Order: sequence, then C-alpha cells, then structure tokens
Amino acid sequence: MKLFAGILSILTLTSIQLFISGCHAGGKSRLGIFEGHGDIGKVRHSGSVAYNPKTGTYLIAGSGENMWFDKDELHYVWKKASGDISLAADIDFIGTGGNPHRKACLIIRQDLSPDGAYADAVIHGDGLNSIQYRETKGGITREIQSGVSAPSRIKIEKEGDYVSMYLAGEGEPLHAAGGTFKIRIRDPFYIGLGVCAHDPDAVEKAVFSNVEIRELRPDDGANRVLESTLETVPIASGDRRVVYHTRDHIEAPNWSGDGGTLYFNQQGHIYTIPVGGGNPTLIPTGTANQLNNDHGLSPDGKLLAISDQSLDGKSYIYTVPSNGGIPRRITERGPSYWHGWSPDGKTLAYCGERNGEYDIFTIPVDGGEERRLTTAKGLDDGPDYSPDGRYIYFNSVRSGLMQIWRMRADGSREEQVTRDQYNNWFPHPSPDGQWIVFLSYEKEVEGHPANQDVMLRIMPADGGEIRVLAKLFGGQGTINVPSWSPDSQKVAFVSYRMARVMP
Repeated sequence: MKLFAGILSILTLTSIQLFISGCHAGGKSRLGIFEGHGDIGKVRHSGSVAYNPKTGTYLIAGSGENMWFDKDELHYVWKKASGDISLAADIDFIGTGGNPHRKACLIIRQDLSPDGAYADAVIHGDGLNSIQYRETKGGITREIQSGVSAPSRIKIEKEGDYVSMYLAGEGEPLHAAGGTFKIRIRDPFYIGLGVCAHDPDAVEKAVFSNVEIRELRPDDGANRVLESTLETVPIASGDRRVVYHTRDHIEAPNWSGDGGTLYFNQQGHIYTIPVGGGNPTLIPTGTANQLNNDHGLSPDGKLLAISDQSLDGKSYIYTVPSNGGIPRRITERGPSYWHGWSPDGKTLAYCGERNGEYDIFTIPVDGGEERRLTTAKGLDDGPDYSPDGRYIYFNSVRSGLMQIWRMRADGSREEQVTRDQYNNWFPHPSPDGQWIVFLSYEKEVEGHPANQDVMLRIMPADGGEIRVLAKLFGGQGTINVPSWSPDSQKVAFVSYRMARVMP
C-alpha cells in the first residue's frame, strides 16, 4: 500500500509539473480571461494559480479554514464585472483524500474582504453540490443544497438580484438546479474561481476547464419559461435543500405524518414525492380532477382534504383517502377553499365567498351546516388551527394592509398578531405550538399573486421578533397550506423562476 501511495504521489506531482510547463510565465495572458488573483482572509499557506493557454485550464491551489459563517479563507482568481452575467466550468480536484468539505467554487463577490457579500456555486470534496451566499457584509453564510452529487460541470448565473445554479453530469447539457435566491450585489463586483482547503494546515488543488464567462443581455433572443422548485428549510439554520425541480407548475406542499413524504398540487392533481427526492406519484382523486392548491392531510393521516372546481367552476371541499380514492363532498356552498383541520380531526376550517364577502368558516368533517366565524368587511383568508385547538390563525385586510390575526376556535376574541409594513398571508402554527410561519409581500402588492419578490418569515407563537427564513421569487402556491414537518424542525415551500431559454 505504501508503494502504491508513493507511485500515486509521483504521478500526481508529475501531472501538475506537466500542466505548469504549458503555462505562460508572465503578463496578463497568464490569467486568461481573468485579471487578478490572491488569497482572501488570513490563510496560513499562500495559494497560487497556473493558467495553461494551450488547454484553457486553470490549476488553483488554495488553503484556508473555511468559507462559512461570517468570514472566508480561500484563493480567488477574479475579474471585475457589472450587470447580468454567468460563469461556467468543469471542475476536478487533484488528488484524493483531504477534508471532505474542501471546496472548488465559481464565485461572485461584492469585494475582496473576507466577510464580504457573495454567492457561489460549489463542489465539495465529498461530492456535495450547493449554492452558498452571504447576503450582507459580516452576515452569516447560507446555502441551498442541490441534491445532486459530484456534477462534472456547474454554472452560476446572476440576473438582476437573483442568483441561480446550473448542473450537468458527464456528457449532459447544463440544467437548472433549482433554489434560486435573492441577493443584492452592486455594480461593479468580482466574478471568478476559488479553492478552499477547509483545513488551515493544508493546501488543496483543483483544475477548472472549459471556463466560460457570458454577459447576459435583455435583447439576446432568450424566451422565458416558468420553473418550480420544491424545497425544505430548517428553521434553525435557514439552509435550504432542493427536493424536486421541474418546468411544470407545482404548488402548496404538505408533509405526511411520518415526515417521509411531501404532497403537492400540479395541474389540477395531487402528487407525492419522497422528502429525499425522487419521482412524483399521482394520488387518484376520481371525478375531482381540477384541484386548486388548498389541500392537506388529517391529523391521523387517513384522509386528504382537497378543494376542487370540477363540478361547476366553483371550488368545493371534498375528502378522499390519503392514498387516493373516491371523493366525498363536504361543503354544499361555494366557492370554498380548505385551509385547516382541527387537531381532533372533526372540523375543517376554510375561506368561503358568500354574497361578495370572503370570510372564515368551519364545518364538521362529515358535512352539515357551515359556521361563519368572521364578519369584518374585506378579505379574511388562510385559517389554520393551533395544535392545541384553542385558536384559529388567519390573515385579514381589515386593518389596511393584510396582517396576521387569530381568534378562539369558536370565532370569539379576534386579535391582531402582526403590525408591520408588509402584506402577510397564510399563517401556519408549528405542530409543537412554538412558531408561526407565514408569507410576506411588499406593501404595494395587492392580493396574493404569483411571481413576486416574497419572503418566508417566522415568529414565536406568543409574539416576539420576526425573522426571515428565505427570500425568493414566489407567492401564490409557495406556502398556501400547512407545510411544517411533523417534528416542527422544517418548512416545505415552492419557489419559482422565469428561466431564460435560448432559441
């Protein structure tokens, strides 16, 4: 084994020497399409770059403890840029072993300070692929894991205030990874290649080949198509993970009771998918085949409440077995849009339009007379029960902007929960009763339209500081219905993107 390791070391060293022998020794050409390079942060070992003009490849060596939290340490090869732009490359680490979290990245940075705002598309030594970002100088780094391991080619794309990542396996074309996020990087900025050893005492090397920088112009003939990404986000870290990415329009995820499956709406039907990713499976709902995005599982997991408009174009509430079956109609009047189950599984809460007013109603799960709980002028929507069954949270426009309210389960003691300058929609209490998550639009936005700059925000159920879980392009369909994991640790949601597609 020692002899084999020695031979491997000699071969690796020889390949690097041969690589460098083809490189220019001086002048701007030594960096190819880039302008400069250097270490970022207080690294113990200086990094380096060698450009081979014959092959168009870059061999980058970098040390550094990490690129995470509020500071970075790496070696960075860069050029200054402005506007909308993309950077793509094939990436291969030199040598095996090393820290499994060593990083080879495509990076957009606001500046060269170690705590500067940035976004990158990164491949780790163990194959983990993600997009990382620090929204503000000195802020905390977040990431969106793609769920794809060790792609052979990656691309980072900045368009306006949104950054996206593309991936490709060996011999495949690049495709969107999902999980687009919003970050404001001002002109001018830096764009380039980086390596971090994730070990202050080590130096790691990676080769970047087929490197391509492209300026994105609005008149380049590109068309736009909608892309949907089903994601989860832990409330403790805010680090998102892509479950499923598609060019179909999907909406409104729910979790199964065992935490292993997500339900979502697509083109009038309900599908399931493993939380770890995979292929969607259709849930048959019989004659109810024009479902909207208001659906959810009963507390015991046996029934699925759905809202369907197949009958006459109005939405009515039905229940079906959670694995599919014949729908049973619950509401006689419409439109009615389901939003919540009582914790004992006996009552459904929903938004209904009656005589031009949208209010909150409840009805026994077996059907019967509906009960109107709100009477204020203006829209009341999105009712969801607290896990102890004492309260119903909802959103109401009665105070001017759309805000979060709550009331007793019988409709008494209405009280306002949020009071800020956003339009806040669809409050969902966590199963442990500790948190409320909801969707926020800018104050200028009326209703809850699709394709907007929105935020997922979270606050303690008893009141307190509101914090942002995610900034994304979304709105209608993002989080209309209860979407907490059963352990109250994560939230599922759908983000969207109007993707650029070249003719």
